[in-house]
Amino acid sequence: INAEYMGAGGPTRVTNAKIALIQFQLSPPKTDMENNVVISDYAKMDRVIQEEREYLLTMCKKIAKSGCNVLLIQKSILRDAVTETSLHFLAKLKVMVVRDVERTDIEFICKSVGCLPISSIDCFSPAKFGSAEKVEEISGMEGKIVKITGVKTSCKAVSVILRGSTKLLVDEAERSLHDALCVVRCLVKSPFLVRGGGAPEMEMAIQIRKWAITLEGVASVCARAYAEALEVIPEMLALNAGLDSVGVCTQLRAHHAEGARHAGIDVRKGAIVTESPVQVPLQVLTSMITHATETVVMILRIDDILQTR
Repeated sequence: INAEYMGAGGPTRVTNAKIALIQFQLSPPKTDMENNVVISDYAKMDRVIQEEREYLLTMCKKIAKSGCNVLLIQKSILRDAVTETSLHFLAKLKVMVVRDVERTDIEFICKSVGCLPISSIDCFSPAKFGSAEKVEEISGMEGKIVKITGVKTSCKAVSVILRGSTKLLVDEAERSLHDALCVVRCLVKSPFLVRGGGAPEMEMAIQIRKWAITLEGVASVCARAYAEALEVIPEMLALNAGLDSVGVCTQLRAHHAEGARHAGIDVRKGAIVTESPVQVPLQVLTSMITHATETVVMILRIDDILQTR
């Protein structure tokens, strides 16, 4: 968990953890409207401080009494999610506290450890707890992180920590990892692969051109234009690889016209190969063509554009 551990002298490692994720604040309550309370008597001031301590102590004792020994606190934008007094009480009660859990991580944590978010102290019960064999604080390159191992739920989850010498390298590694996960996701949803290197686009262009011959009028023109648009993809692939885009696309078109359906561009060899070594998930290709076609259709449906200032 990429969150801030605030032990205040509490445990940094817990075995047989009972994990609770709260979305309320362990801090003194405040009014809904902004106002100021002026206290001129020191006795009354001491009474206010004592009431706040008793209020926080009651909440902390209820948390510890329920059997919770690891407390995750969601980050709050309204006021402090937890105070130093609350941390002191929880440390005395041997409860590990992890605060400033991002809202975007709530769903992942709940599915991973099997807990449910708790929005009020009145709803705090063991039925909403998650469990794990061990929760500990470990040191990373940029600080400390909280590691949860031995999750006892049926949901299989893992956290990947990316490290690099510069932020640019880390961002690039994150993009690469995201692309790889998207490929795996596509293969899970549709377990089919097609040849890459511009092979499917050129084959579709050839077949659409043959189909366009059987059409008449505007439909034939539109079909030929669609085929020409598909040929832009292998052309750009060759251009980005530093090859002669015109010559390479002409050779690729000739190979497909002769029946070499899997012929594609090998950017490493700088030539056309009969079977491209690159493989692409079928869903990536179909989604690309579908979205591009829908965009063109949407643009063609625009009758006029009104400019406003």
